[in-house]
Amino acid sequence: MVADDHAAVRLGLRVLLESAPEIRLVGEAENGRQAINMAMRLRPKVVVMDLAMPILNGAQATRELLRQMPLARVLALSTYADARSVRRMLQAGAVGYVLKQSAGDELLEAVRTVHRGEVYLSRKVEQILGEEGQMGRGEPLADEPGSRLSLPESEVLQLIAEGFSSKEISGELGLSIKEVRVLRRRLMKKLDLSNIAGLARYALSQNLVEGNQAEAL
Repeated sequence: MVADDHAAVRLGLRVLLESAPEIRLVGEAENGRQAINMAMRLRPKVVVMDLAMPILNGAQATRELLRQMPLARVLALSTYADARSVRRMLQAGAVGYVLKQSAGDELLEAVRTVHRGEVYLSRKVEQILGEEGQMGRGEPLADEPGSRLSLPESEVLQLIAEGFSSKEISGELGLSIKEVRVLRRRLMKKLDLSNIAGLARYALSQNLVEGNQAEAL
């Protein structure tokens, strides 16, 4: 299964994946929440997951998906080549990370590798992590504030960064405005931030949303 918010990217991935006779593409999701729901229904063995997606980012979607489907294998596919983004996806439970800029046939190799139960990191990703001393394969990863957020907190943070008002967030998530405000206060406390603008900047700095999505800034 593929999860990416850009239709053109999904089309390219579909053509590439369907070129391999042993790979069957069972579904395509355009945001993190849809990815979780679709995976629960289709039960894919491998999920190719983008990091920056609307409504719910790929890291939190990966964490929740694996909580419900621990045997699934998540392969991150992103334009972000920084250690923080890689670390976030691996912390969430992804077992591979491929850069969109150099995907091509490498993605097919990565899908086959993670399906076999192994870890796959693009060579450039390994170099970046090695240069910054962030991790080696199998080493524990340092905890980050965003990794301690619950699913509802992550959804609220994402929608705040995308410019949604409390009323709009309430409608999108099926929560009361009071519940949205409670979640917002929890976010500020957990992330040690004092206002909505700070939450939006945090989400953008962590690559949880793309620059053009962060209208709240």
